[in-house]
Amino acid sequence: MSDITTQDAVSELQAVLGEALEGPKRDWSYFTDSAPESGLLGTLDRLSADEASRVTGDTSIAAHAYHASFALDASAAWIRGDRSTYDWPESWSVSAVDEPAWRRLREELRGRYGSLRDAIESHSRENLEAFGGAVGALAHAAYHLGAIRQKVAWSRASS
Repeated sequence: MSDITTQDAVSELQAVLGEALEGPKRDWSYFTDSAPESGLLGTLDRLSADEASRVTGDTSIAAHAYHASFALDASAAWIRGDRSTYDWPESWSVSAVDEPAWRRLREELRGRYGSLRDAIESHSRENLEAFGGAVGALAHAAYHLGAIRQKVAWSRASS
């Protein structure tokens, strides 16, 4: 068996990140349900602003979505080599949204996901910090997908 290349590793990282955000593109998955809408974007698209704003535990789904979007942006910058400081407490500042704000938040999340994919493709092979940032972005997105899906389940069970 031959060793994998760096490009192979980046391609697989992109595939798993794609599953976390978009859902699986095949009839099997690495870690999500096999339904195409089981990724973060599909999960959020099925929710109204009211559902997204409902607090379960100590946060709302909208708060997780805003934080995840913020983190995708910060991760893309890190991978590109930008070591600016980010106001992480601000990343939790959104809790409730109306329908227009919910739509904008999901659009922003999609755009930042695209920017992250571009940064990973262009810069993740430049050094270990960049590649580690890409792996970290994937892990962080997967965590928030799970947290949001749990909040959806809890919210629907209590309705």
